[in-house]
Amino acid sequence: MAADVGTGQGWRADFRRRWGAYAVSEAGSALGYAALPIVAVLVLGVSDFQVSLLNVLAGVVSAVLALPLAPWIEHHRKIPVMVASDLLRFAAVASVPVAALLDRLTYWHLCVVAVVVMAGRLAFDAAGVAQLRTLVPPEHRAAANGRFETTLWSANTAGPPLGGVLISWLGPTVVMAVDAVSFLGSALLLRRVSSPPSAPIERHHWAREITAGWRHIFAHRGLTALFWNSMIFGGCVLALTPLLTVFVLRDLGFPAWQYGVITGVAGVAGVAGSMLARPLGRRLGEHRLLLLSGVGRNLWLLLIPFAPASTTGLVMISTAEFLLVFFAGMFSPTFATYRMNATGDAYMSRVVMAWSVTNKIVQPVCIAAAGALAAVTSARTAMIVLGVVLLLGASCLPWKHCLRNP
Repeated sequence: MAADVGTGQGWRADFRRRWGAYAVSEAGSALGYAALPIVAVLVLGVSDFQVSLLNVLAGVVSAVLALPLAPWIEHHRKIPVMVASDLLRFAAVASVPVAALLDRLTYWHLCVVAVVVMAGRLAFDAAGVAQLRTLVPPEHRAAANGRFETTLWSANTAGPPLGGVLISWLGPTVVMAVDAVSFLGSALLLRRVSSPPSAPIERHHWAREITAGWRHIFAHRGLTALFWNSMIFGGCVLALTPLLTVFVLRDLGFPAWQYGVITGVAGVAGVAGSMLARPLGRRLGEHRLLLLSGVGRNLWLLLIPFAPASTTGLVMISTAEFLLVFFAGMFSPTFATYRMNATGDAYMSRVVMAWSVTNKIVQPVCIAAAGALAAVTSARTAMIVLGVVLLLGASCLPWKHCLRNP
C-alpha cells in the first residue's frame, strides 16, 4: 500500500480525517454488532421470530426509505450529508440506553432504531463513496480503498469478541452507548474535512433520478457483470452464516470455542487479503487482480458441507472460510476502485445507493430461501446448493476489459 496516501498536505490531510472518522465509526459499530438483538432477547424477552423480523425490517424498510434520498445526495455537498447521517445514528442508538434507563424501552422502539441506523448507513455510504472519489486522485484510489478495507476487517475481527466481553461485563445497553458515541466522534472529525460544492442540476425528473443509478450500472458492461456477481456472492455468503452455525454446532457437534476459531480465522484472512491488494495490484494490474480475487472468493464454499465431524473437518471448514474471506478482502478494495473509475461524479452516489438497496432486498430473500431449503432437506444440502450457485457466479465478472472513462 502506498505510504503517501495518509501523509502530506492538501487532500492527504482531509483523507486522514476522513479515514479517522471511518475507523472510529466502524470500531464502535463492531463493538455493538450484537448489542441490539441481545437487548431484544435479554432485556425485552422477545421471541426468535421477532429477532429475525428486527433484521428483516432493518434491511428492507431502510432501503425503501433511503432510495428516494439518492438524487438529493447526488446534488448536494457530501460532508454535511455524512455528518447528518452520523448525528441521526447517534440519536437513534443513544435513545436505547436512555429508554432502558427510564424503563420505557419497547420492541417497536428497537425496530425503529434498527431501520434508522441502517437507512443512515445507506445514506452515509452513498455520500461517502462519492466524496472519496472526489477527494482522492485516481492514482491513489486503490491504496485509499485498501486502507479502508483493512480498517473494516480489523474492526470486525477485534470488535465483536471485545464487544461480547463488554456486554457480559457492563450490559448491552452500555455497549450501545459506546456505539452511539462513536458516531458522534465520526461526525466531529468529518466537520474538519473540506466540502467542495456539488454540481447543480437544472431540471429534476424524480423517477428518472431515482433509477439513474441502475441505468448507469446496466449501461456499462463491466459494472453490470460486477453487479450480478456482487448480488450472488453477498446473497450466498449471508445465507451461509446461519447454516454454518447449525452445521458446525449441531450436525458436526463441534464445541462453541472451535466455532469461534473458525470465525476468528476468517477475520484475520480479511485483514491479510486487504493488505495484499495494493502490492498485488501493482504487480498484476488492477483488472487481473479483480478477476483473480473475484474467482478466488467463489471457489471454497463447497469444501464446507463435505467436512466430517473430526479434526480434518475443522481444518477443512477453517481453510474454506480463510480462503473465501482472504480473496474477498482482496477483491473488495479492487472492486471499489474499479467502480469509482467507471462512474463519474454525476452518478456516484446514485450508483452506490442502487447497489446497496438491491443488496438489502436480495440478501434477506437468499437467507429465507436457503433456510427453507435446509428445513426440508438439511443444512448440508442447502450449503451444497449455495456452493454451486457461488461457483456459477464467477461467470459474472468483467472478463473483457471494458472499463471506460466516464
